Amino acid sequence: MNTLLLHCRPGFEGEVCSEISDHAARLGVPGYAKGKASSAHAEFVCSEADGTERLMQGLRFNKLIFPRQWARGSYVELPETDRISVLLNNLAAYPVCGSLWLEVFDTNDGKELSNFCKKFKAPLRKALTAAGKLVDDPSKPRLLLTFKSGREVFLGLAEANNSALWPMGIPRLKFPREAPSRSTLKLEEAWHYFIPREQWDTRLSDEMTGVDLGASPGGWTYQLVKRGMLVTAIDNGPMAESLMDTGLVQHLMVDGFTWKPKQPVDWMVCDIVEKPARNAALLETWIGEGLCREAVVNLKLPMKQRYAEVCRLLQRLEEAFAARKIKVSIACKQLYHDREEVTCHLRRLS
Repeated sequence: MNTLLLHCRPGFEGEVCSEISDHAARLGVPGYAKGKASSAHAEFVCSEADGTERLMQGLRFNKLIFPRQWARGSYVELPETDRISVLLNNLAAYPVCGSLWLEVFDTNDGKELSNFCKKFKAPLRKALTAAGKLVDDPSKPRLLLTFKSGREVFLGLAEANNSALWPMGIPRLKFPREAPSRSTLKLEEAWHYFIPREQWDTRLSDEMTGVDLGASPGGWTYQLVKRGMLVTAIDNGPMAESLMDTGLVQHLMVDGFTWKPKQPVDWMVCDIVEKPARNAALLETWIGEGLCREAVVNLKLPMKQRYAEVCRLLQRLEEAFAARKIKVSIACKQLYHDREEVTCHLRRLS
């Protein structure tokens, strides 16, 4: 198992290679990263037998920015028929696993394999259970089979509590017909990713207030209103009438980069299309000056050096809050519904 497989958004293979190489160097795990453009995955090949295990033990998956999913293992070629026997033979040295996910890469070829995986999962699960290789136990490793084609599969392992929340890192969210724009799914995914579901009632309650900077037409405002919050929507553009009719939204046609609330709010969200440094500066101001307790802000990425730019901005935020002597939780992820951007979640702790 000398290969670490990492899923990602197509076109961001280079960012994944840079990120995992940085962490491997920091942890003293020798190896090299490789990724083919638009393949929706990258690999880190370790020089030492225990390298992938050391990497996964030394990292928290939810702290990684660009990978959607990861697993340590190796590729196996499959015959046209009797694939299950070949898989069982190759899994003989693997530990007993507590769950099974069949995955594909986020490409057109991958989508075509999805139906195969759906049909193959039940007989495979039955065979693995009969062979004693699969039990229902979340404390045991998850078996991740990533199909590159019907004839090649990556047999991977990952801890259920240190890997993606959803197969391939892709949440199955349904677009609400009453939402003004599809961008609403970005904020909904951010809720799921950054805030444990059992904390929603306290951290996303109907007793809270929120501000949406760059709100028009209201995709992100919709998510705040859906939670019952009183929202101030900041944008020179129009807001959806359906949101205004709720009575929960105040629309101010002012500049989102200069406006500040008279009283602190619970949430600030922002999806303004602007240089990432300007949006990061908004985070620094709103969290640093206590204008909000939590924030979700998208950073639009440059065409080149995207990983380096994100690291630079995150470091700037950390240094700014340290200088103010305040404690802030900072998380950053390229979510499934993000495109040329990453989503940052900040929470002021002191």
